[in-house]
Amino acid sequence: MGETRVIDAAERRARLGVRHRLAGSRRAGSAEEVGGALVALHATDPASVFLAVAARLAGGVEPVGAVERALYEDGALVRMHGMRHTVFVFPSSLAAAVQASTTEPAAVRERTVLLRHLAAGSDFDGAWLAETERLVLAELGARGEATGTELGAAVPRLRSEYVYGPGTRQEGVQSVASRVLRVLGMEGRIVRGRPQGSWTSSRFRWALAEAHPVRDPAEARAELLGRWLGVCGPATEADLTWWTGWKVTDVRRALAAVGARSVTVEAGTGFVLPEDLGPVPEPEPWAALLPALDPTAMGWQGRDWYLDQEHRAALFDRSGNIGPTVWWNGRIVGGWAQGPDGGISHRLLADVGAEAERAIAAEAERLAGWVGDVRVTPRFRTPLERELAAGG
Repeated sequence: MGETRVIDAAERRARLGVRHRLAGSRRAGSAEEVGGALVALHATDPASVFLAVAARLAGGVEPVGAVERALYEDGALVRMHGMRHTVFVFPSSLAAAVQASTTEPAAVRERTVLLRHLAAGSDFDGAWLAETERLVLAELGARGEATGTELGAAVPRLRSEYVYGPGTRQEGVQSVASRVLRVLGMEGRIVRGRPQGSWTSSRFRWALAEAHPVRDPAEARAELLGRWLGVCGPATEADLTWWTGWKVTDVRRALAAVGARSVTVEAGTGFVLPEDLGPVPEPEPWAALLPALDPTAMGWQGRDWYLDQEHRAALFDRSGNIGPTVWWNGRIVGGWAQGPDGGISHRLLADVGAEAERAIAAEAERLAGWVGDVRVTPRFRTPLERELAAGG
């Protein structure tokens, strides 16, 4: 047997520039291409999707139009719940695999919890919930799409209330609307369409979803993990269980199913696809300004190979969400924000040299050029972002 392949931090950072479409020569020509390259874009904050795609698009491609076409016209990308109960944007070709491997088990738990809460805090039961859902689906079928408010006006049951957490410190009256729509969305029966307002809005219209083909969960897990390893490998077992939210046993079975090969990384043992053992040429020097929750920043649980420990406190919130970041050649070297005047301000947390400073400034100018007058405030605020946004 030969020696185990070693993939050091420098090579992993080179892979980021190439496979995450961040090096200038590797940028994509469409939002669909970016989505396919990254597998999953965090969409809890709608603006992050547009900002993540824009950072990776070649010159001449207008980001907002490109993303909106892929999401709402071509259907090449779809917004849905995925790993760790979080909303992501996926390539539509992966939607069935995500639903079977990840979303469906979470949807079962979500429905069970909702029924338990309704039983504890109201007179509503499973039959009442089923009839409410039938009416909502019928209304969407007639309208084509509707906001939550419009659905509530058309289906009065959706405005019903229940007592959440009766007898506890969290007790309070809540509407069933958001819970019902969340369950229907997680089950793949409805989908988020165009938002109200601009591309930064989180107030979406809802529409009926096309049914996903039924997939075997184990095969679906292997497909999703294989796609992700092709973009983000090498990854440790801890990275994989964290990113997917699966049990360790499911991760190990999926690794076996794709024939993953073990390699040595700084953190210990990592895994790559069997065809991915060769070296990756280092791309040209590159700079990037990536948004909060960008998949490159949030792709791994172990981040020491691209993030210095002393920078974490400035760049993350208390829940572990990363804010907007500045990158140079595969390392996070600072953060950015939109200042009081709407301009893009950034601060470097490391000495990167004059070449890097010029490249980063050029990326900040490129970002400011297409964002224009739109105000972008991350949903999860971090210390450095808050300081820069206030003009610090």
